[in-house]
Amino acid sequence: MNFQRSLIASAVALYASHALIPVHAQTTETADAALATAGASQSVIVTGTRASNRTQFDTLAPVDVFTREDIAAVESSDLNDVLAQLVPSYVVQRLPMADGQVFVRPATLRGLSPDQTLVLVNGRRFHRSALLGARGAQAPDLAQIPASAIKRIEVLRDGASAQYGSDAIAGVINIILDDAPGGEITAQHSQYSEADGKANELRAKYGLVFGETGRLNLFAEAAQSAPTSRTRQRADAIALQAAHPELNVPNPVQRWGQPDLESQRLGFNASVDLGRDMVAYGYGLLAHSEGTSDFNWRNPDTSTSVYKRTTAFPGWDLRSIYPTGFSPQYTNEQDDAHVLAGVRGQFGDAFSWDVSASYGRNAIDYGMHNSINASLGPASPTSFYLGRLTQEEKLVNANFSHAWNVAGMAQPVNIGFGAEYRNERYGVKAGDPASFAVGPGAALGLDANANGAPGFSTAQAGRWDQDSYAAYLDVEVPVDERFTVGGALRYEDFSEFGDTVNGKLSARFAITPDFALRGSYSTGFRAPTPGQLNTNSTSQGLDTKTLLVFSSGRLSNTDPLAVLLGAQPLQPEKSKNLSLGITWKNSSGLSGSVDLYDIKVRDRFSTSAAFAVPSTVANPLRYTSVTYFTNDFDTTTQGVDVVGSHLSRLGDGKLNLTLAWNYNRTQVDGGKSAVATNASQRIVFEERLPRQKATVGATYDRSAWSVLARLRHYGSWTDSTGNATGDIFQRFGAMRFVDLAASWKVTPKQTLRFGIDNVFDKYPDEAVFQASRGLIYSRNAPYDTDGRNLYVDYTVKF
Repeated sequence: MNFQRSLIASAVALYASHALIPVHAQTTETADAALATAGASQSVIVTGTRASNRTQFDTLAPVDVFTREDIAAVESSDLNDVLAQLVPSYVVQRLPMADGQVFVRPATLRGLSPDQTLVLVNGRRFHRSALLGARGAQAPDLAQIPASAIKRIEVLRDGASAQYGSDAIAGVINIILDDAPGGEITAQHSQYSEADGKANELRAKYGLVFGETGRLNLFAEAAQSAPTSRTRQRADAIALQAAHPELNVPNPVQRWGQPDLESQRLGFNASVDLGRDMVAYGYGLLAHSEGTSDFNWRNPDTSTSVYKRTTAFPGWDLRSIYPTGFSPQYTNEQDDAHVLAGVRGQFGDAFSWDVSASYGRNAIDYGMHNSINASLGPASPTSFYLGRLTQEEKLVNANFSHAWNVAGMAQPVNIGFGAEYRNERYGVKAGDPASFAVGPGAALGLDANANGAPGFSTAQAGRWDQDSYAAYLDVEVPVDERFTVGGALRYEDFSEFGDTVNGKLSARFAITPDFALRGSYSTGFRAPTPGQLNTNSTSQGLDTKTLLVFSSGRLSNTDPLAVLLGAQPLQPEKSKNLSLGITWKNSSGLSGSVDLYDIKVRDRFSTSAAFAVPSTVANPLRYTSVTYFTNDFDTTTQGVDVVGSHLSRLGDGKLNLTLAWNYNRTQVDGGKSAVATNASQRIVFEERLPRQKATVGATYDRSAWSVLARLRHYGSWTDSTGNATGDIFQRFGAMRFVDLAASWKVTPKQTLRFGIDNVFDKYPDEAVFQASRGLIYSRNAPYDTDGRNLYVDYTVKF
């Protein structure tokens, strides 16, 4: 707590010293800039409150607001990359050659699990991805939402399960769709200075007004990006070429980098006045993508479980198909849809109501090409359909709000209450029979299943549901003009494990009209999903010491073998969130906030320790080890967010300076899972992400020109590579990247922008212990490791 008190005292001193600095040669333009800043800080927000007049400055919890212009200033249209550059504690990884996570990238807020951040669209829950990622995390895929459809993004950096339900442990990301009239088309081209990763994108939006009150906005995006490769030839591939000069071994035999990817996204946002103080509204978002990624290369001289010649298939030799080995090609075809319809209205001036229903679906079809099921011998195909994962969610919500005028209070007491029903359904569709078949060659040592990633079998296929019913109450009381308190309570009952009750208390005290203290305490939870409760999977990895492929099985908790090994029914993760902060603004154009937080999560969700399959149990897939899901370890996450901006006149132009800095540390407090009991996994968990992350930006607008400079800082972090016999670790130092961009308004309706991300072509240290795999830079890096990226785009408004 001494650290926290010192930090608050320093922030107060910083504010006071800035306020006392004399303003020389203050002009009308400077005053205008200050007024603009004050206006921005007073924009009404809708996240973390059910009051209709709460602003970013006077909210009881920290909320970052990013405008359409902020979003457009980031080169990527992938919302994960956008938020990684805008939000101080948001980190997203590339993870090449990491199965489905290559395409559905894990993103974390405040270092917590990807599925411990709730995502909303227009204030309603957005559905999850069908992918279960690292440690079983099942989070929404923000890449499915078109950036061109967004009006602004509000990021609540505080626990909010008492207000929104499951998942809101780290915070809430609320994406507000555009509803402004007018049209816009943007064409963009980019590529890396290594002359790969070429990408083209076309984005369009059009908003129109129909009748007297109707609004309709349409959005469309199409993008294509070629793969990148930061790869050296594997040493064993060089040895193979030397031993067999008659062969033409590809160089490199496998590729580390971003996948080959194509995507299309469509959407609409609409509303119409029905009269009698009622408005009908709705939106729809559709997305489709197809991608391909490399897997580890199979060496014909050493991959005996694939290339072994047996009496089961006399005269058959896999070298006749893959004489130089093979690198399986993993494909991902994804379809995503989310639609919502609702009606809102008012009973008088003080009572409002809102009823809505939504449906979301994410489906992922997996394929494997350039592969083999060796146990089938010559009967095996070389391409496989591996099956489909599907996540579906239905939600019905009724929300009410009443502004209660109480005698003696300057403002009304806001009372919000409502109820919600949600259904989640998870489905697994089996792949081709050959993709999971155990052929006659398995008994003689040949690998079964599609090599690289086995297909989902008929035994794994199925559909599973979970229902939940919730009721909630939210009250904000303005005790006087300076002091506001709030409270929230939510009860929720789940069909699979029972009920939960969570609460939140928050307060804000204005020391001056421009300087305030705020704080909150809340409990939260994250409910296990049907996919986590009921499914099992098989994965393959490469031991970086032996360069041999090994298979691991993840069993459902109801699987007889998992129960034999100690699996217990899954329960919700539970959290306690405490935050304390200050926020300020002044007449010289400075605004900002400092927020400390302490988040304790118990019964965290992860995979168990790895178990060898008992010799008395059948093991047709020849698993090296098996695991199951468990929620048996506890953590404490502590940190601080510092956010600030300063808007002023400089010469004939406007200068906007921004700072976003986060320090975050997560420690394991105990438990029985592998994370708590295995030293290697504990290091991976606690040190896999940088503890510090910062972005410093400067934008200068003058006449038809706008120039942007941005510095991104990532602190040091630790990487590991999983082997059958243990992990190897490497510490990577801090990295800083400089981005530059300039925009020129060719006409009032046309803008040309060009920019460079990572101007100085910075790369991290090489991942020396993974060199045997041909990889140069760690695949687990919390930033892009492809070097300098150049881009140009052209926007036409109409």
